[in-house]
Amino acid sequence: MSIFQLVIAPALLAAVLLYSGCSDSDSTTSASLVVDFPAAYVVMGEQGSLAVIDLRTDQLAGALPLRKMNRLAVSWPHHVSLSPDKARIAVGAVGADLSGGHGGHGDAGGSAVVVNAVTGATIASRDTESGIHNVAFSPDGTTLWFAEMSDSGQVHVVNSETLQSIATLPAGDEPAEVTFSSDGHLAFAANGASADVTVYDVASRQYLRTIPVGENPVGAWPGGNGWMYVDNENSRTISVFHHDSSSVSATIDLGFKPGYAALLTARNELWVSNADSGKVVIFEQSDSGWSRVAEIATGADAHAIAFTSDGVKAYITNQGAGTVSVVDTASRAKITDVSVGHRPNGIVLRELNG
Repeated sequence: MSIFQLVIAPALLAAVLLYSGCSDSDSTTSASLVVDFPAAYVVMGEQGSLAVIDLRTDQLAGALPLRKMNRLAVSWPHHVSLSPDKARIAVGAVGADLSGGHGGHGDAGGSAVVVNAVTGATIASRDTESGIHNVAFSPDGTTLWFAEMSDSGQVHVVNSETLQSIATLPAGDEPAEVTFSSDGHLAFAANGASADVTVYDVASRQYLRTIPVGENPVGAWPGGNGWMYVDNENSRTISVFHHDSSSVSATIDLGFKPGYAALLTARNELWVSNADSGKVVIFEQSDSGWSRVAEIATGADAHAIAFTSDGVKAYITNQGAGTVSVVDTASRAKITDVSVGHRPNGIVLRELNG
């Protein structure tokens, strides 16, 4: 046996044993963090990770790195989805910095990643030719839906455990977010370049209709009341339509670039993040239409909004400030800012009952 074999062979053997001892499902587990508590998962765009906030204390608990099955880092992840059984987290990566609202669109390839919600271990991943804003669990958790941001857009339906293709559906130009109606029967793709929203039947996975909205829509966000709220960045408006309708019934003029829109069902308030000035603006509906009733200063480049299930607290990511603002919804007062890192964007709450 040569000296080369004596020196190198043990090192190679150790490497093989180390790799073979890490299965695909545990290769990205964070040794220091097990999320067995109610938590907010915050997508850290620049860092390619999930910051975890303990909802019991509203303090940062740590971070889970996002890795593909081949162990490569996820490039500029954006939005996040929680499976109905709360066991898995799905993240869409756009491959570009979308801070400043969503101003960083490009042609970089993206990826879809599913991880264990407790350990952060990678369950499955899939690369895409174009960037994707989000990967959304279907209401029954068996499939994931996402759109590729290409000129001739497509919505992909894949198996939620393996990410293997099930169906490919037509969309408009440069689709961004894919969302679902509150009753789970319909899916929506907001098409930025064609200024419309494509509607699909979830059960049959069939195209139904297209609804014209404002300029550069990013997402059709569901309210618990059957209505959808579309944030149109270039026209600086919110388009409102019922999920069974074929047209917009109301348009809310904002006067600022929206980053996200979320209906606080418990108080029937529409919260819209203002990407221009680091605020969340609150609107209420009356017989005379929608009116602006309050605003809350959160942080630079305010973005995604998530409410607790009881509607008591709101969590707002601030991409420019690197923080998550925790807000008391009744008093509309900020409770605290949690420093999380660079470019936080998507957020989802995993509340544990019992």
